[in-house]
Amino acid sequence: MWALGASPREYWPLLPLGAAVLTIAVQGRGLYGRLLVGAVTGAVLYGTTLGWIGGFAFAGYLGIAVVETLLLTAAVALIPATRPGGRWALPAALVLLEAVQTRFPFDGFPLPDLVYSQLDGPFAAAAPLGGSLLVTACAATAGVGLAALVLARGRARVVSVGVAAMVAVLPVLGGAAIRTADSGTLDVAVVQGGGPRGLRAVFTDPQATTDRQFAVAERIAGSPDLVLLPETVISVDGTVAGSAGDRRTAELARSLDATVVVGVVERQGAGFRNAAVLWGPDGSILGRYEKEHRVPFGEYIPARALLEQLTDLTALVPRDAIPGKGTALLDSPNGPLGVVISYEVLFADRVREAVTAGGEIVLVPTNAASYVTEDVPAIEVAGARMRALEFGRTVLQSAPTGYSVVVLPDGTVVGQSTLGEPALLRAVVPLRTGLTPYALAGDLPVLVLAALALLVPALRGRRR
Repeated sequence: MWALGASPREYWPLLPLGAAVLTIAVQGRGLYGRLLVGAVTGAVLYGTTLGWIGGFAFAGYLGIAVVETLLLTAAVALIPATRPGGRWALPAALVLLEAVQTRFPFDGFPLPDLVYSQLDGPFAAAAPLGGSLLVTACAATAGVGLAALVLARGRARVVSVGVAAMVAVLPVLGGAAIRTADSGTLDVAVVQGGGPRGLRAVFTDPQATTDRQFAVAERIAGSPDLVLLPETVISVDGTVAGSAGDRRTAELARSLDATVVVGVVERQGAGFRNAAVLWGPDGSILGRYEKEHRVPFGEYIPARALLEQLTDLTALVPRDAIPGKGTALLDSPNGPLGVVISYEVLFADRVREAVTAGGEIVLVPTNAASYVTEDVPAIEVAGARMRALEFGRTVLQSAPTGYSVVVLPDGTVVGQSTLGEPALLRAVVPLRTGLTPYALAGDLPVLVLAALALLVPALRGRRR
């Protein structure tokens, strides 16, 4: 069920239904039984949803699928299903699973997150209160309530369903009541140049990519406040300042009298910098943000020296990205702009940094052109929608071949491109100030509650 609910399908009822089935499957089982159920569940879920990795390296697909399966197996093993009230530990175990996936392996690999199936369901309304972890907890708790209809009897059934409804619905109602404050609007243009998909960057012509993006940007009519171009639009040796890409972007900014943000790759020594650079309406460079959370095996090779003794990785990733430093914010004539680059939109802590620093909107220049299928572009859109809900900000995402999107603070997509085709998304979008409870507190409160939910049944069982 969970595999059918994953992006790009995103059928929200399948997360609670899958939680109900899993609750029934582990009920009364000892440790070895729970390990078996978790292993089978993980093998099916990750074996089917991570197949897109095989387009890069089949060994990598197997490795990641095995690691994620082991994590899910460990989560299921945490459920004290043979103890009184043990079934209520399932939501907590899934919360801890999601938290671990954003940190391990390789500093986090959150692409298989279950929560992205919930964006069009009722539980997504809890996001501004407790982030994606609380959304997962609410959906899974509803599933445990459904399982109680089968597992419980008499009065216990009524109590169990009532508890599940209260725990699942109250955070949703609280989150839905949270609103950040309007601080104006912005006339924006999001550029997608189009082009071939399924090619690694090392096998493409960087200048052709640049020309396609600017061909669309140069069709912009009027004078928008902000123009966003994708990640890795301009590639230079050394720094972008003074390069042909600098001059071309400066001319675009002056002709539109607009702020322009463009993704830039700067090759430096044995590495490269992946930056979002801001040009002001007068054509001058006013700021930059360098990507901090790099893509493993896409922008750098973990343990490169060791792995290159086993296989040749230079052809696919010839240089490692240099991790950026500094705050995820661009100061512009239009006000403070939060910015994260591509993969970073899947990490709430990166967007939280941008928003708490004062960002009134979030920009996401990205590049998912290397992927043949729509899985990764769809996951990025889901990530952008979840971040919009969590932080109450408009999110603009620009990709060279898609998906490019305009997402309002309530998670609604008001503009989305077609994969591979040129597109220009134009909209007047709200700016917001103020911080949601999740922006203020982060994941810690939900993690503490999840830990308590796992400990209480275990302690009660020991006392008995």
